[in-house]
Amino acid sequence: MTDAQHLLTDEAIQHFITDGYMLVHTDFNEPVHQRIYDTIEDVFEKEGNVGNNILPRVPEIARIFAHAKMRGALTSLLGPDYLLNPHRHCHLNPPGSKGQTWHKDCYVFDHNMRQPRFHWLLALYYPQDTSEDMGPTGILPGVQNWETISDNNPAECNETPLPLTGPAGTVALVHFDAWHRAMPNLSDKKRYMLKFQFARMQRPSAPTWNCRSTDWAPDDAHREVSLDVWNWLCGKETTTASAVGDKTQLLDRLETGNETERLRAAYTLGSSGTETVEDLLAALGREALAVEDRVEAKTPDNAHGTNPTALRAAQALVAAGPGALPQLITALSDEHWLVRTAIADVLATLGPIAADAVPALSQCLSDEHWWVRRGAAEALGRIGAAAHPALPALIETVHDEDRRVRRATTLALAQLGTYADGLETALCAILNDEDRYNRFHAGTALRRIDHPKTREAVLDALFTARWCPITTPENTF
Repeated sequence: MTDAQHLLTDEAIQHFITDGYMLVHTDFNEPVHQRIYDTIEDVFEKEGNVGNNILPRVPEIARIFAHAKMRGALTSLLGPDYLLNPHRHCHLNPPGSKGQTWHKDCYVFDHNMRQPRFHWLLALYYPQDTSEDMGPTGILPGVQNWETISDNNPAECNETPLPLTGPAGTVALVHFDAWHRAMPNLSDKKRYMLKFQFARMQRPSAPTWNCRSTDWAPDDAHREVSLDVWNWLCGKETTTASAVGDKTQLLDRLETGNETERLRAAYTLGSSGTETVEDLLAALGREALAVEDRVEAKTPDNAHGTNPTALRAAQALVAAGPGALPQLITALSDEHWLVRTAIADVLATLGPIAADAVPALSQCLSDEHWWVRRGAAEALGRIGAAAHPALPALIETVHDEDRRVRRATTLALAQLGTYADGLETALCAILNDEDRYNRFHAGTALRRIDHPKTREAVLDALFTARWCPITTPENTF
């Protein structure tokens, strides 16, 4: 249970929405960070970088994320049942390094669309005092929702980074889509940074921080987008059916404007409710045709070709809210796979208020395109309790030939948290999946579905796969 005194304030949440980061200091009455640093040094010297196994190899790291300040911040931003992702990495930035170029991280080889309504966070932990000359992570505040920055070649970009620095125990919580890079290490000291990832499991229904007012205060450069995210976090319906002014001009800016103009046009058009839905669906069709050949291209904002920014017309449809549902459900049968994928992502972002789409999304689980099937499974999981009629179809989809569809389906079953006949058999099969992250989500689903059969299955798997943190090449038994 998170102590209310460690939850964030309205001002802290609004700063995170506008700038895309915050710093948390985890303090202890004992040298926890020094012990972690020393153990990491020993592991790197004798074993190299152990990748995802850094947490079981250095289990004291878990104390950082169990710290009351961390639990309070993560609960405030992601809700009380947030998930620690199994992907984690210890980044060593040695003396003399030139650092990295600007980029956005991928979603662990999954095909999430990047949306301003964030469901994932990066947690960057420094076990040592970190100053600017030691090559900390640098970010670009306020442009996390942009697809491009000053140059398409990140090596030619001229932006000045904001260095994320602090004493040992500092954790930077960063919007997952933030532009960032390791800065050059100009010192004679090693800089370790442990990157962890956390994810939201349920759509917010009310503020999960120390909220005093649900009014938006900052006057930032992307107010329309920020206000949409704020209202979503507050559990508000965001559609206000406000007049949009010159609709033709806004639609033109949506398709041809610069980053700021396109974002502003999307959320202004969306704020009109149902008035512009047909225009936005038409714009979505044009946008899909224009980008389908490069939606999986490897670019600085999409390094693995797996996580494109959601189409701007789709973001406008999210802002339009539940009034757009009838047209969105119809669009799930559009002839273009990218339109169907984008609509499934819109419905996933809307969450429980998209409950009327459950039958159509269930049909999409058998779509010919894997990305549509993946998006439909994600949407059903985000919709929650109203998607329980889709359980038989989801259980069948657990066996999909595509690993990305299997992953989204097992995560959806974890979010639904409801037992159904055959569920434990299907999930147990995924405990031996070729994809390590699918195995994790299957175990998460078995754990969250509180049923005797699922409890037994997950405990059996846990003891079979048990990791011993003191077994090393020098101490094998």
